[in-house]
Amino acid sequence: MTANPKRLAQLSRWSGWIPRPCMLFLCGVLGVLLYAAAGRKLRSRILDNLREALGVEREKGRLHRLRLGYFQNLVITLYEIVLESKRLPGSAAWRFQIEGEDHLQEALQLGRGAIVYTPHEGNFFYYYWYLCQKYPCLTIATGGSSELRPLYDLFERMGCPGLDYDNTPPLELLRKLKKHLAGNGVVFILGDFWRPAFPVSRMFGKSTRSPDGAALLSIENQVPVIPFYGFREQGFRHRLVFEQPLHLYASYERKQRGEATLLLNRFMEQAIRKVPDQWFYWFNADERWGEEQMFSGTAKLKHDQETQLVPGAATDASEQQKTYTA
Repeated sequence: MTANPKRLAQLSRWSGWIPRPCMLFLCGVLGVLLYAAAGRKLRSRILDNLREALGVEREKGRLHRLRLGYFQNLVITLYEIVLESKRLPGSAAWRFQIEGEDHLQEALQLGRGAIVYTPHEGNFFYYYWYLCQKYPCLTIATGGSSELRPLYDLFERMGCPGLDYDNTPPLELLRKLKKHLAGNGVVFILGDFWRPAFPVSRMFGKSTRSPDGAALLSIENQVPVIPFYGFREQGFRHRLVFEQPLHLYASYERKQRGEATLLLNRFMEQAIRKVPDQWFYWFNADERWGEEQMFSGTAKLKHDQETQLVPGAATDASEQQKTYTA
């Protein structure tokens, strides 16, 4: 369906005639059907991943509810992206509740650009669209899938530019990102992107592979990083939360970008714990977890307790680091 723009436009018009509460109910029902159609193997895999990441102390009933909510959120998000997105213009006032955007605006006053760092949570397409309406933005995406490519094309036509990670040479990718930041632009980075060739890191107390490009760009170019997360708060309404900037260049050198990435991973983990059923990668999270590795340095994560998602009134990089690693 995503490969047929004419058919897509027609379905979008038709869906607009259905009252939103009815469409939300329909998406919820379709989510239950998707849950049933997914099969026992995939459902068990998702449940195991939830249990492994969130902790075995979580009550069993809650994990099952999170698993069902995961499927329902997938359907609602797909509907929003494929059919509802044409009605985005003019809807930001009721659709998005914004917290802390002044942190991003203040960071941009430094004149070195800003990195908005977030996991694949909620409807991240919508959150990037929101940013693109107000700031010169650039993101990194992967268009290798024939099914996903039309979605990226759709949002690019809506004024949301992106660089294709899989088809852009690494040096060219880095050059374009640096140039965009030098022009005081915003780079939107989905930090839980995964490739087996990425450097070893940690998340949810497990060894994984994480990109260190955000840490490298921040440290080398003195660019503030804005931890950000968004989630579906109710129905088609979303809450977007911008946290205080992380000035990684004040605490880390280039050779310490692995430790800086650990700090960013800790933030993403906390954001995911806030609304776990809205994180995209539960279906294959186990593939991201490798054998345990030894880590040294002050950025080693402690997972013996959960911490608050929103940090306190930390005013410098060292205090912010303590917030995410404690």
